[in-house]
Amino acid sequence: MTYSTDHRPRKRFGQHFLRDDGVIQHIVDEVHPLPGDHLVEIGPGEGVLTRVLERPDIELDLVEIDRDLIAHLTDMFTDQPQVTINEADALKFDFATLKRDGKSMRLVGNLPYNISSPLLLHLVEYADDIVDMHFMLQKEMVDRMAAEVGGSNYGRFTVMMQYYFDIDSLFDVYPEAFKPPPKVMSAVVRVVPRESLLPLADAKVFEELVKQAFSQRRKKIRNTLGKWFTAEQMQACGLDETVRPQQVPVKTYVNLANALFERRQKKC
Repeated sequence: MTYSTDHRPRKRFGQHFLRDDGVIQHIVDEVHPLPGDHLVEIGPGEGVLTRVLERPDIELDLVEIDRDLIAHLTDMFTDQPQVTINEADALKFDFATLKRDGKSMRLVGNLPYNISSPLLLHLVEYADDIVDMHFMLQKEMVDRMAAEVGGSNYGRFTVMMQYYFDIDSLFDVYPEAFKPPPKVMSAVVRVVPRESLLPLADAKVFEELVKQAFSQRRKKIRNTLGKWFTAEQMQACGLDETVRPQQVPVKTYVNLANALFERRQKKC
């Protein structure tokens, strides 16, 4: 593939442009776009992945913040009416505005490392309108997202992501696949909204509780949640007070959040 843009990657946007044709094709194979799909690519950059995803029978929205790259993308896809370019900061963008004719979206992208975590949490609110997401992320983040309970990578971000999504780490990508090469390994992950969620009384309380639980991850859970629960109350939620935060499954955190919310409601 020929890369014709003279754009210099900008550190403030965390730009590392994918240049490896084999990796690009591997991503497309995992996405496996079908006729009639509505794809949304976040951070298309130079358009190298876009060029492979683009075809007449697929509706493709691009979300890009860099105006120089938008000009480049506009020239590249000027004759493809099925490609729409949205100039926006993905962290603030209302992805619901892209939904058309009741069709759910499939998201894809090589995400800047510096916005990956907040962006994924931002996308939680659009989960009902999303079929799946395939993202290139820092490998460390993918390992955290896909971590099993009890593992060293299992943490606050794991719990938040695994409550809302099924996570599947697909393959690793070496720094040499990018220009400029990042200083860390990358990985491609498939993220699929769960069809049914565990009953949750209040999402804000859940987020607050999980944050508090992992505020001192090396200490036992009774030290971090002791201000809200007695040992007996923890046991009633299926929690052993002597374990550490990374040993607690998502379901138990949901039980604790629901119990905390109910107790607060009674005090009102």
